[in-house]
Amino acid sequence: MTEPRSTSPEGRIRWRRFGVVMALSTVATAGVVSLISQGALAATFVVSGQQFKVSADELVASGFIQYGTVDARIEPGGDPQNQKPEPVAVSAMKTATLTNLCQSVVTDLGDFGSVSLMIRAGTGGQPVTAKNMVVDMSQLEGNAKFETIEIGRDASTLDKGPDNDPGEKAQRREGFFSQQADRVTITNLKQVAWSTSAGEFNLRNLKLSLHWGKDECF
Repeated sequence: MTEPRSTSPEGRIRWRRFGVVMALSTVATAGVVSLISQGALAATFVVSGQQFKVSADELVASGFIQYGTVDARIEPGGDPQNQKPEPVAVSAMKTATLTNLCQSVVTDLGDFGSVSLMIRAGTGGQPVTAKNMVVDMSQLEGNAKFETIEIGRDASTLDKGPDNDPGEKAQRREGFFSQQADRVTITNLKQVAWSTSAGEFNLRNLKLSLHWGKDECF
């Protein structure tokens, strides 16, 4: 099979708005949403009804893959049996480091107001590190540089992502749009996600705060 050609002599691609690629991955899930709604396919991941925000000054990842799939979502306070399909863009990577990481989630408590949970880590020259990390997201912005990238590959044939993760591999749909790269660097990262999983996640200089009101990473 002929490998896709890079657009530069060094095999690198720079995109100002990584969100364009995310949109392509998410559009590829439209057919699966219909099939799940009809009961023809089972969603691969059950997520809460709350999204969370993540920001970082820089993300550097190796063994990077990305594709579209569908999670099952349960509304806050809803019936666990009443799951709704939620199209997501999956980004998975063998290793990753994140500098100045922030993660926040806001919970609405009705008449009592809102409560914010915020986590910060990876400061003071000690970045957060992760192995075999998988993120199911709905939005991603930043300045991205890819090295040795392949765009438009069949998702079922990806071979640069995390090792020994059968749950992640089960999400890769045959015939679906995907892309992969040996390495990616994203600066000024802003991400809205449904879930994150990792084989190992090291948060140095961890600080967790919980307080009333709405306080988010961005």
